[in-house]
Amino acid sequence: MDDPIRIEMMKHLFVSVAEEMGVRLQRAAYSPNIKERRDFSCAVFDANGQLVAQAAHIPVHLGAMPLSVQACLQALTFSPGDVAMVNDPYQGGTHLPDITMVSPLFSPKNGRDELMGFVANRAHHADVGGMSAGSMPLSEEIYQEGVIIPPLKLVCGGVINQDVWNLFLANVRTPAERAGDLHAQMAANTIGINRMQGLMQRYGVEQVCQDMAALIDYGERMTRRLLAELPNGSYRFEDRLDDDGVTTEPVTIKTSITINGDDVTVDFTGTDSQRTGSINAVYPVTLSATVYVFRCLLGLDIPANSGCMKPIHLVAPEGTVVNARSPAAVAGGNVETSQRIVDVVLGALAQACPERIPAASQGTMNNVAIGGWDLGRRQPFSYYETIGGGMGARPTGHGASAVHSHMTNTLNTPVEALEYAYPFRVTQYSVRSGSGGQGKFSGGDGICRTYEFLQQAHVTILSERRTHGPYGLIGGQPGLAGRNQLQREGEKKELPAKCRIVVQSGDILTIETPGGGGYGEAQ
Repeated sequence: MDDPIRIEMMKHLFVSVAEEMGVRLQRAAYSPNIKERRDFSCAVFDANGQLVAQAAHIPVHLGAMPLSVQACLQALTFSPGDVAMVNDPYQGGTHLPDITMVSPLFSPKNGRDELMGFVANRAHHADVGGMSAGSMPLSEEIYQEGVIIPPLKLVCGGVINQDVWNLFLANVRTPAERAGDLHAQMAANTIGINRMQGLMQRYGVEQVCQDMAALIDYGERMTRRLLAELPNGSYRFEDRLDDDGVTTEPVTIKTSITINGDDVTVDFTGTDSQRTGSINAVYPVTLSATVYVFRCLLGLDIPANSGCMKPIHLVAPEGTVVNARSPAAVAGGNVETSQRIVDVVLGALAQACPERIPAASQGTMNNVAIGGWDLGRRQPFSYYETIGGGMGARPTGHGASAVHSHMTNTLNTPVEALEYAYPFRVTQYSVRSGSGGQGKFSGGDGICRTYEFLQQAHVTILSERRTHGPYGLIGGQPGLAGRNQLQREGEKKELPAKCRIVVQSGDILTIETPGGGGYGEAQ
């Protein structure tokens, strides 16, 4: 039997490696999106590409990252000092701005270097090319979204592959910023490798490998214990996205969750076919969102690793918006469809264990990308961020207001940092009072964020819950739907949930994010 004290000790040691990688990445990064918003994730993997430990970073990154590591394992042969990179959503990625770097962990054994594991990080780059600044376009095929990077080596034996480096930077709008962020990602992996080698020197290579396996087994046991506590049966739920950004037709996502002892099958059969617009999610995104929900039910003390995924069987029919085929556009699937997947899985589980499940949170990341030519600095600029909103009320209390929820876990870009770096300013940043759904417990309120532009720029908005607000539970009312609005020369115009516009100096853009759903009937 595994020693519980040793498992707990090693869990914290492995997690501390991932956390220190995150600190290095955040401090060394150039872009506000990584340095200020901390839109990145770091993790440790075993030699088979199984997730061992992760820092508490971005859920949509971490559940999908094992597939990126495994794609690199299948495509490449690693040597000490190598660093692989990948962003292809159809080879383990999520969407193109998320670039994953994977470094092998080697240790001497029997007179030669033997592969013992990996460290990896994923960071959202504010631009990777494509048809619009910020690389979050209203695209109709993935080729419009930016540079596609299959698994390849950026660094071979400690030496940067200059041809790959130059090719990538030649295809982005802000090459100096991208170069800085890439260097920060490599530095994060370096500290991760150093710390893991230190653990192996201290405890021994064989012991550390045994500890990795024991931690994964522990994650599986605890997940199975959770599932065994839930009532057996099948539970169904469906919800929809407003549209795909090309047509106004809503997009339905359906799930059927079958709990059988300590196993669960989550089946998305009946979900709409993939769409022309960019709301298509690839399989890693759907897996990540599904596993995230069950991980939330486990509690904070349980390690989040590949063991937690083993009892969860996912059925995501190919060619649907939850498992799109190439070359479908996917920029919004990672950020918007992932949120709706969480909503439908939670909605189904609310029938099995209503005492554990909250009402729907805002259900969108409210993506805003702004870019153009900075007249003052005489160089291109590209800005991207997501905006928080209201969390759903829970069975025991009100929902939190003005926070990021579920598949995103970033900070906001501080107004001071934003105005220093870009040719626009924020004139309002406040809680959207009264936007949470009413009930015995009220949903959290959303956010109002207003941008005033100081020069011409191109703006892309990818948002959701602009038509129907987040659902309430057990008689609670839905949260208020969000709203996008542009003001030009005193005249206000409502904008659709997904749009691309050219703004002029003096224009004012206001994003009002949804509130969370209420829980229980108001008394």
